[in-house]
Amino acid sequence: MKKEKFYITTAIAYTSQKPHIGNTYDPVLADTIARYKRMMGFDVFFLTGSDEHGQKIEECANAKGLNPKEYVDGVAAEIKAVWDCMNTDYDRFIRTTDAEHEQVIKKIFKILYDQGDIYKGVYEGKYCVPCEAFFTSSQLKDGKCPDCGREVTDASEEAYFLRLGKYQDRLMEYYNTNPDFFIPDSRRAEMVNNFLKPGLSDLCVSRTSFKWGIPVEFDPKHVTYVWLDALSNYITGIGYDPDGSSPLFHKYWPADLHVIGKDIVRFHTIYWPIILMALGLPLPKQVLGHPWLLVGEDKMSKSKGNVLYADDLARHFGVDAVRYYLLSEIPFAQDGSITYESLIAKYNSDLANTLGNLVNRSIAMANKYFDGRVNRPETPADADKDLISTSSETVKNFIRYMDAYRTADAAAAVMEFTRRCNKYIDETTPWILAKSEDTLPRLNQVLYNLMECIRILGVLFKPFMPATAENILGQINVAEDITTMASVTAGFGKTDGYMVGTPVPIFARIDAEKLLGEIAAESISEDAEQPQAENIAFLDTIGIEDFAKIDLRVAQVTDCEPIKKAKKLLKLTLDDGSGIPRIVCSGIAKWYSPDDLKGRRVILVANLKPAVLCGVESQGMILAADDGEDVGVIFVDGIAPGSKVR
Repeated sequence: MKKEKFYITTAIAYTSQKPHIGNTYDPVLADTIARYKRMMGFDVFFLTGSDEHGQKIEECANAKGLNPKEYVDGVAAEIKAVWDCMNTDYDRFIRTTDAEHEQVIKKIFKILYDQGDIYKGVYEGKYCVPCEAFFTSSQLKDGKCPDCGREVTDASEEAYFLRLGKYQDRLMEYYNTNPDFFIPDSRRAEMVNNFLKPGLSDLCVSRTSFKWGIPVEFDPKHVTYVWLDALSNYITGIGYDPDGSSPLFHKYWPADLHVIGKDIVRFHTIYWPIILMALGLPLPKQVLGHPWLLVGEDKMSKSKGNVLYADDLARHFGVDAVRYYLLSEIPFAQDGSITYESLIAKYNSDLANTLGNLVNRSIAMANKYFDGRVNRPETPADADKDLISTSSETVKNFIRYMDAYRTADAAAAVMEFTRRCNKYIDETTPWILAKSEDTLPRLNQVLYNLMECIRILGVLFKPFMPATAENILGQINVAEDITTMASVTAGFGKTDGYMVGTPVPIFARIDAEKLLGEIAAESISEDAEQPQAENIAFLDTIGIEDFAKIDLRVAQVTDCEPIKKAKKLLKLTLDDGSGIPRIVCSGIAKWYSPDDLKGRRVILVANLKPAVLCGVESQGMILAADDGEDVGVIFVDGIAPGSKVR
């Protein structure tokens, strides 16, 4: 029987810099949906990749002393490494510098020009380099870019434009006849009210002010501008070619789901459908514009110093724990939030205390009481009916939520069932049943039910935490034919028995204070090593009143020693003129020995909130300069301790 196809894509990551954890949500979410669809019997093709042209990349490459291709090769490899680190099982990673993509973009541009959908004109307006976007004055917010809040510049240059107004009525008709096109549906009103009703302005699709792009063949001083190039990856990535597309394209197009961030919904639900209409191609079936992931209550920003990276988080928490957090903590329609503290709390509560505890103690009891072998009872006990009923409802709810791409709700349903299983252990008290020969049959029944529940949990967690799911199923030694979605929808008690293995903890509880200290120490060391010059243009400014809040004073280093648990940290004892010694940890061990610092006078940030670093409470910070290679502590020898720095 032929499988139903399912083609899913992510927004391709921009190669200006390494993607942060918010960018990483795209491929993790798409991967989870793709894994689920495969489990449901679909023939899935999952495309992701990198967007590699544009002015910002040209500027970044120049700043690094590289040509743009060398620069994007490095960043694209880094993006791919992050996606791989998060165990995303994509079918193709496309790069917009791939030769076949570039050739097809040239053909698309020429076709649209020849049929009158693209024309030459002059662009005059406001331009945001980081966003690679043009705006009219009325679209600016407080005179700045409405998307990122940064400064814009006046731009005037010859450019080619795509006629959007020509297709506006057809696009509105598509919205009306395809009510499920927008996910969530709230995105529809924004597009209609803010863009379609006021009337669409034609889209700039070429630039002459920079060279790093796909040349327009018939007018080589122009390069194809970002959206015509980037969006078309969804068709070039599966073999579209106006001169003859591949069987892969004919098999999988149109896309069943584009997974993108809410900030680029306009490009995917207005510009992209119009490009496809102009090419005479079917439109994608659905566009999922997911919310953002904030750090606390703030958007991630290098200038704010609050950027988190997926590979760093995976080092501290494990890949599956990070995946689970992303998929369970970002709501369907509202922004999610991440902090180290919230990740630790979620890890300990859900993964260590609930799931890990259930699996470990259930398998341990099967080994302890029955040498690992439990058999299916003849008939379920009345006391077990609620557990069995809950398992069935959980499977139904999981499928319902996943079909609607509501991963947080699906994760919550499965974790609630995990809690029910732990409660079942408390209700049935296996340790008491084990005390009498007469109750051993009931004990066998209880442990069999627990193994069935663990099997179901292992299957349902497969899309979310693939390695953990395999670990769980491996520990209870289940045959492959009962690790499928079909096996859990078929009902409870589908195997004669279990011969479990040795229990191995899947999530060890985290010591929050210890880990937060290690992370803080690592962060200090990295800050000392990383050049920051490339971000200067985008730094947020502060007023004099903000600067006045910082208490800078001279302090003398009276003692200094290494910190055993952190190779990069030194522990400084300071005399700040108060008469009370102050301890400060500093990530400068690579550049200074303790003897280099003893007796020297430094500048202390005296009112910094204390932080525990590798078991040592650091009560401030000293100032140092960083040129990207060397770090130099700022010494003020000859100035009395306690002197204010203004």
